[in-house]
Amino acid sequence: MNLFDDLEGFKMDVLKEVGNIGAGNAATALSQLLDKPIDMAVPKVQILPFEKIADKVGGPEQIVLAVFFRVEGEAPGNLFFILTPEAGKGLLHRLAGIEASEEEFFNEMEQSALSEIGNILAGSYLSSLADFTQLSMTPTVPGLAMDMAGAILNYGLIQFGEMGDDALLIDTTFLEGKEEVEGQFFLIPDPESFDKIFKSLGVPLTDD
Repeated sequence: MNLFDDLEGFKMDVLKEVGNIGAGNAATALSQLLDKPIDMAVPKVQILPFEKIADKVGGPEQIVLAVFFRVEGEAPGNLFFILTPEAGKGLLHRLAGIEASEEEFFNEMEQSALSEIGNILAGSYLSSLADFTQLSMTPTVPGLAMDMAGAILNYGLIQFGEMGDDALLIDTTFLEGKEEVEGQFFLIPDPESFDKIFKSLGVPLTDD
């Protein structure tokens, strides 16, 4: 039985509140960076097994854009911000005002802007979680890749070593006027970190 089968009611409310505060912080930071109002919809938050991540983004062979980090501190783990290449171009055009190139690849300026947006998101959500748990969690310098979802996750395994069994998924939607862009943010705590996070939140994973 998965440890998170009973993660209902107030337990999920805690995670949703983390997501809400993180989204608010990210919207504020992006608005300041881009000097224009950026809103973020209330995120959908759920926990899912690591092997289901690729399915959530269209399957292992789906080409995706990923900004990825190692999380360091008292609750280490791995972090991915994943979106479709089309959403990446839309994010650059609608939010950052960058006239994205027609080519399928992303040039150096586009990659830099996407990494910075991913960095702001990661910092905002991790700061929110760190405030709730009183645990230190900081992202490393971001990496960026465009490849099949399965290949990116496998690369993460190789790059970072052991992955946790479960991921915290925060569905993120950016709003600028009537335009919206969706991306998905996956926090994959190391095996011992999820337990540490929930104990710090006063939410035991088991009833023993």
